[in-house]
Order: sequence, then C-alpha cells, then structure tokens
Amino acid sequence: MKHLLYKQPKTLLNKGSGFLSGYSHTLNPYTGCTFGCSYCYVRRMPVSSFRKEEWGTWADIKQGAAELLEKELTRAKKKGSVTIFMSSSTDPYQPIEHRERITRSLLEVMSVNQPDFLLVQTRSPLVQRDIDLLGRLKDRVRVSVTVETDREDIRRRFAPEAPSIQGRLHTLKVLSEAGIPVQAAVAPILPSTEAFPQKLAPYVSRVYIDDYFMGDGSGGKRTRQLGIESIYEELDMRDWYSPCAYRKVYNRMADVFSQDQLYVSRDGFLP
Repeated sequence: MKHLLYKQPKTLLNKGSGFLSGYSHTLNPYTGCTFGCSYCYVRRMPVSSFRKEEWGTWADIKQGAAELLEKELTRAKKKGSVTIFMSSSTDPYQPIEHRERITRSLLEVMSVNQPDFLLVQTRSPLVQRDIDLLGRLKDRVRVSVTVETDREDIRRRFAPEAPSIQGRLHTLKVLSEAGIPVQAAVAPILPSTEAFPQKLAPYVSRVYIDDYFMGDGSGGKRTRQLGIESIYEELDMRDWYSPCAYRKVYNRMADVFSQDQLYVSRDGFLP
C-alpha cells in the first residue's frame, strides 16, 4: 500500500548546490519515490527522515506545478542562464506519473519556455511517452537513464521495485533512435559482468559512472548508515563495496568507449 498525498507547493525551482552546484536549479515533480531502491541516499536526508512512513512507501504529488514553474522559470531566466536537473531527490517517472502526469506538465512548460539546459534523470521506461516534448528541446536536453548493472538478479536484490534492466536498455534504444541525447548512468555501480559495456554500446555514446563513496554527498557515510554493506556480504561480493571498485567498471567500459565518452561522478552530470 502506497501513501499518496496531494500538496500545493510554494516553490518548485531550487538552487543547485553541493553535488549539483553545476546547475542553476533542481526540479522535483514529486516528493518521495516509490521505487524505494535500497541504496538511495535520499533515505538519509531530512525529506525522508522526518516522515513516519518508510522511504519507498509514499509520494507527495505537487498540484499546480506547471503554472508555478511557468512563473518561476520566466523570473529565473531574467536573472541569467537557467540549467535544470530533474530530479535530485525523486524519480520524475515513478509509477504515479502514469496517472498524475506532473512531469509531463512540467515538460510542456519547458518545451515552450525553454531553459538553457535540462537533464532528466530516471530509471523508468515511462520517459519514452514524452519523446514528443523532449524532441522540442533538441540539444538543450539530455536524458540520463540509470543502468547500475546488467545483471537482473542483482537488480532484483538491490532495487526490486525498480524497472527491469532490459526495459531500461530498450528505453535507451528508443530514445536514441528518436534523436534524443542520452547517457547511461551506471550509478551507483552494482556487480556486473564483463559484457556490460557491449550491452550499452549500441545505444549510447556517453556513460556516467559513480559509486557510493563519490556520489552520495557524504563520502559514503549515508550509504553505510543504510546497511547496504550487508547485502554485499550476503552475496559474497564484498570486493564490490569498495572505493576502488568503480575502477573495475571504468576499465571495462574503457575497452569499448573512448575517454571522451566516459565520465566519473560529478563530471557526468554537468550541463
């Protein structure tokens, strides 16, 4: 049972800071995320820790979001360049988006009143629905699809509510064929096979790699508090939970992708 609340936000565009300080703003169509991935660093942030419900079981739906964004975006553009990261603490295409279409309403605004750049971060094949709007942004948009591993058994252990790996690979294919700029976000890296790079290569020319230690905003402390290490121990894959494990994935990717196609941590998200 998911707990869904309708709320009237006072603001939508928040100043980019910390890991996302390369962006002028972040934009979250929802608060909370029902994918509930075990390793999600947002579990340890105030937005989650002050809620009674467990992360992954609730989402707040932001009503009137499109009208609010129109006003804020027009105001922000008068002050300078506007680069938007959507989203920093939720998945804009989590299941409730099928019905509520908040993300689509925001894209409708941005497809007309265009920011200088928009990065859409998701793990959901639902993003394919909005190819018509994404296409209007042309080179001002990039869709970053999370593909942490090529192993479905690993995905099911760490993120059982998230879309299948095959579904995400197909999403990259569809977006790429539609001419939408895309990247694969191998973040956080999970145990994968040596064939992983070959599975991405037909669909992307840009791969972003990150891990818990670089990417959770606290040097890995937030992730340790989640007890993720115990899953690696249970799977007898302790060597994958290490600050240097990402090098294994990077080196495999480097056999298939060129240096200018590979990005590590924050560099992969920059506008």
